[in-house]
Amino acid sequence: MTRDFASTATVRAQSNKPLAGLRVLDFGHTVMGPSCTMMLADMGADVVKVEPAPEGEPTRRLRGFGQGYFGYFNRNKRSLSINLKSEEGRTAALKLIAQADVIVENFAPGTMERLGLGYDQTAESNPGAIYVSLKGFLDGPYRDRLALDEIVQMMSGLAYMTGPSGRPLRAGTSVVDITGGMFGLIGILIALRERDTTGKGQKVETALFETAVFLMGQHLCYAAQMSNPIPPMPERVSAWAVYDLFTLADGTQMFVGITTDQHWKRFCAAIDRNDLVHDPDYATNNDRIKARPRLMPELRKLFLSRDTAAAEALCLEARIPFASVSRPEDLFNDPHLKATNGLLETILPDGTKTRLPRLPIVMETLDTNIYANPPATGQNSVDVLTEAGFSKTEIQNLLDGDIVVQSDDEVGLIEKTASI
Repeated sequence: MTRDFASTATVRAQSNKPLAGLRVLDFGHTVMGPSCTMMLADMGADVVKVEPAPEGEPTRRLRGFGQGYFGYFNRNKRSLSINLKSEEGRTAALKLIAQADVIVENFAPGTMERLGLGYDQTAESNPGAIYVSLKGFLDGPYRDRLALDEIVQMMSGLAYMTGPSGRPLRAGTSVVDITGGMFGLIGILIALRERDTTGKGQKVETALFETAVFLMGQHLCYAAQMSNPIPPMPERVSAWAVYDLFTLADGTQMFVGITTDQHWKRFCAAIDRNDLVHDPDYATNNDRIKARPRLMPELRKLFLSRDTAAAEALCLEARIPFASVSRPEDLFNDPHLKATNGLLETILPDGTKTRLPRLPIVMETLDTNIYANPPATGQNSVDVLTEAGFSKTEIQNLLDGDIVVQSDDEVGLIEKTASI
């Protein structure tokens, strides 16, 4: 059947954003690749998400913790659904790669090469492209091993440091995947800066394991200065005397950090306990660390006598760091995020209306508002191919052969969804 080639909702050029005009092909999946390209898209790059035809990226169908992946990491992108296992699909992808500024992929080792889309196979046709390969491991004995966020948390000691003794525990978000995506973004920006001078692109690589090891640097430095194995974080061998959770009168918990001597003096004044300020056992932070067996029970009793409102008022008066323990869903009603518009109104591909975190960067020249909801599978296939120079006949043949899929759904631009 011949299709109508009228344009569907398209991510328009964001001329007011610093990366406007940058063309990015996103072969990423799950978290590491998509988080990198989401940040590029937030900064104004035209990011085309290349998804398998006809089903789209598998994370669209995940449940459990994975249910949040696609809707969060794929805003401000366009979707091209294409069968890269077919000769026609690979030929089309090569034509797109030849016109791209940045190519990002985080497939298993060797996958892009088997498809004929690896760096060495494409660099000659587009020597100015930045080719970003995000893997589990950099070149070395582990290079061909498969990795996941939780795998490298275990390998790097991060899980050991997070859980109590004998109970290694992964962090409560995809911290290594997302940080790895950030390192990919840093590499892209460096490579683009160098291209401004040389006119040449290059390959950028980063990996989950090395990202996790980088995050562990402070603990490696600590271990180098110790004769015994270092304890995990829950053991509370802290650099500060008061850096802990306290249970309050209403059953909630609050984390309080008294990390300087000035914090301590203000806290003692707020609770009207000048005797504590003049106690030589509490004179300095290091003194208070030694005196924790006597100090902490007294502080626990003090906080247990106050409810959440009273404890917050005390900490605000003393101007010390504190936080009630929140659940993720509590952020939807956080007064600070509401006041700063820290969550962006978003419509997910299944129609769910929600608010998701904006890029946490404030600059005079950077507008971090969302301008396109996460796309439906193949929502922009025809647009992308048309812009790349494919004729109507060529596109029709790709559609008829199920090499390319164009979704009949249209999630739309933010300007079309003001009713959120």
